[in-house]
This record gives sequence, C-alpha cells and structure tokens, in this order.
Amino acid sequence: MNARRLRLELQPSPLLAVAIVALHAGAAASALVALPGTAGALIGAGLLALGALAAWRGALLRSASSVRVLELEGAALNVTLAGGQAGLGEVAPRRYVSRLVVTLALRAPVRRTLLITRDMLDADSFRALRVWALWGRLPAVAAKQLPAWPAAPARVELFHCACVCGT
Repeated sequence: MNARRLRLELQPSPLLAVAIVALHAGAAASALVALPGTAGALIGAGLLALGALAAWRGALLRSASSVRVLELEGAALNVTLAGGQAGLGEVAPRRYVSRLVVTLALRAPVRRTLLITRDMLDADSFRALRVWALWGRLPAVAAKQLPAWPAAPARVELFHCACVCGT
C-alpha cells in the first residue's frame, strides 16, 4: 500500500444484495397491504424490480455503470466504472463512516451515493478507506521508528519524609 496513492478494487457483496432485495420486498408487502388490489400489486412489483436493479448495480456490481475501482490520492478520488469509463470523482462533504459501512456522496462524474460494505474490500483496504473518508488523507507510517522512552525507575518516592499529622 503506497502512502500517497491507494487503488481499491471493489468485490461484489451478496449479503448487501440480499439485504437490499429483502428491504424492497418488505416495502412491496407494505404497499400491497396499504393498497389492496391491482394498484398495490403494481406498486409492489415495481418496488421488487427496483430492489433487484439496485442490488444488481450497487451490491453485485454487474451493471456497466457500477463503480468497480476507487483510487485514493490525497483528497482526490478517481472512479472507474465496470464499463471502463474513468474520471475524477468529486466527493460531497456529507459522508457516513462506521465499522461496517462507508457511504460517499459523489457529485461528479455522475451524481450518486456509493455504499461500500466491509465485505467489498479486505480489512486493511477498508480501514484505509474509513480513514480517508473521515480525514481526507490516507494513513501513513512513520519513515523510521521513534525512539523508545527511557526505562521507568523501579521505585518512585512521593514523600521524602515520613510524618504523621494530627498527633
């Protein structure tokens, strides 16, 4: 891992795909309960189709417009799509970072929000992405090891004399 530049190749996340489809299925069931009949069934089918499309593009990374590679360089973000298009991504200031997920709102080249889960990257790369998302720079290692502190004294004397007060 280079301290100045980091290339992150995203892997598909089946767990995220299942979660997306399950949440859309719940929304479809709610629409069917709220609007019984043909209208509820059409809205429910539309929500299921939307969930499948979101999982296909965002979690399984199968669409040509899916983000496959992130290149972090300083505060800049280069984005490469699955179709081969690449460009400098402009990241909005609003971000969410946790130990399970990082969200980045892109303004350019296309306006979208990236949801990157822990299973899309290896542990070190995900940690570096979290640091970059929080601080705008990659973690770096010191050029040389810092000197160790001198050994602590074996016994520390707090008081030089023993006295009993109040006698």
